[in-house]
Amino acid sequence: MRVKMKLLTAPLAALLLVACSEPQSGGGMGAPSAPEVGVVTLNTAPLALVTELSGRTTDFRQAQIRPQVNGILQQRMFTEGQLVSAGDVLYKIDAAPYQAALANAKANLGSNKAVAHNVKLKMERLKGLLGSKAVSQQDYDDAQATLMQAEAGVASAEAALQTAQINMNYTQITAPISGQIGRSEVTEGALLTANQAQVLATIRQLDPIYVDLTQSSAELLKLKKQNASDKVTVDLLLDDDSTYAEQGSLQFSEVNVDPSTGMVTLRAVFPNKQGDLLPGMFVRARLHHGVDNNALLVPQAAVSRTPKGQASVMLVNADNQVEARIIEVGRAVEQGWQVLSGLKAGDQVIVTGLQKVRPGSQVKVVNATANKANGTNNTATQ
Repeated sequence: MRVKMKLLTAPLAALLLVACSEPQSGGGMGAPSAPEVGVVTLNTAPLALVTELSGRTTDFRQAQIRPQVNGILQQRMFTEGQLVSAGDVLYKIDAAPYQAALANAKANLGSNKAVAHNVKLKMERLKGLLGSKAVSQQDYDDAQATLMQAEAGVASAEAALQTAQINMNYTQITAPISGQIGRSEVTEGALLTANQAQVLATIRQLDPIYVDLTQSSAELLKLKKQNASDKVTVDLLLDDDSTYAEQGSLQFSEVNVDPSTGMVTLRAVFPNKQGDLLPGMFVRARLHHGVDNNALLVPQAAVSRTPKGQASVMLVNADNQVEARIIEVGRAVEQGWQVLSGLKAGDQVIVTGLQKVRPGSQVKVVNATANKANGTNNTATQ
């Protein structure tokens, strides 16, 4: 029995040896195939540069009305809330004391002029007698000094008259600027004091009107770096999300940064003929900096962040190998980012299949679905 088993085992071993030595068919384990990734080929496109900031409206000019002389308020000459013009009379103060002071100043001036005239005639007579030695040089010098004193008295009286006239004019309080006047804080009969703390009324010029906006200093530097045009126009969005009918312009930016917030104030000016904008309104402004005709855009799905916070992408080179690239991005453009550096037109950036690859690996490339970030006529909002 044992002899038969040995005879059967030998041919079986030979068959197994032959089977193992035969080449494997196509259904066996072969080399792994390259993973498939979806890429977007980058190209340049026109990009409208827009920055959206929040802010508040503020009056173009403001004048606080206060009296410049003491007196009793006799009459208010305006209707609260109306438009007034520069030079319009707003209040009248009792002018009787100032009329008397003005008349007294005129009389003093006349008296001083009479004295000066008399002294001048005397000096001229002495001058004629000086040559014949009928009068001494000392008498002539005294007369000349007296005339100088009289002329000084005339000048002082003229200044007093001018002061009296100014005070008389101040009894009519006029508007220093044109604009809309608010409510009156005093009524007839009130005792007013020169340069008092209490404001009588406030005039605000609202056409045009300012809009003060705030922006971080870092974003301002980036804005200057990316600005494609020196001319900046501004659109205004109101509280109800409607767009203000008039377009404004950026007037200036502060030259200092608020150290507590790191913010810089920008000021835009808008026409306001209809008076729709009032001081203190909260608004949002869109600053249009022009168009970058050669902007490069990358889909947001392709961008990741390194542990250091740097933006990076995976791209496929000419040998179908994966490369990692650190890039600098700017504004968000719908579903993409504006590329400032690190990429160029024609680069193939991986947007799908990122989890299957790593730098240096061989891949099979297919075109991913184009998205808005790689289109044209985009608007970059910051």
